[in-house]
Amino acid sequence: MRPDIADIHDLPQFPGRDPQDMLEATLAVRPAGDLWVFGYGSLIWNPEVAHAEMRPARVWGWRRTLRMWSRINRGTEHEPGLVFALMAGGSCCGIALRVPQARAERELRLLWKREMPRAVYDPRWLRCHTPQGPVRALAFTLDRASPSYTGELDDARILAILRDCRGRYGTTLDYVARTAHALRMIGIRDAEIERIMHLAGRFKLV
Repeated sequence: MRPDIADIHDLPQFPGRDPQDMLEATLAVRPAGDLWVFGYGSLIWNPEVAHAEMRPARVWGWRRTLRMWSRINRGTEHEPGLVFALMAGGSCCGIALRVPQARAERELRLLWKREMPRAVYDPRWLRCHTPQGPVRALAFTLDRASPSYTGELDDARILAILRDCRGRYGTTLDYVARTAHALRMIGIRDAEIERIMHLAGRFKLV
């Protein structure tokens, strides 16, 4: 479900990070041809992008991690939840979605409303390795200097967030469980996600 445009305009922004300015800057350096988008979290199980093709993909130098505060979708300002982010280091397996060139800008603008209402992520065009060859895909990354970076969280804190935090799209627990299931369905076993799901099961949250 896409956030309403009115909702987006009402959200507080981070100083110096205007979503529209960042969108135009991203469009200005978009690779020619079809648009590729790298999915590593909810974009796998709820892409909302009108794509013509989906490929398994891997990026090097970036890893998927549950280290980003969610103050709207999976939590609130007072009780922030967690969502996955793509952060520097390691590698990440996910999917690459291809959007035909004729629809590329329209779909990117719609995707922006979902992923960048508060301009939290740093959008990057990353080299994705796919079985059919490399593509340059848009990926939403997070910097350690971001106020949305959680830092290291111990298991007690993670469990409390999984148990208690809910935002407009549901709970953090549901988000993590859906991502774990979607990854398994495409043959990806993420050790950290599996550990978190095992932890949730051990404490009877699932």
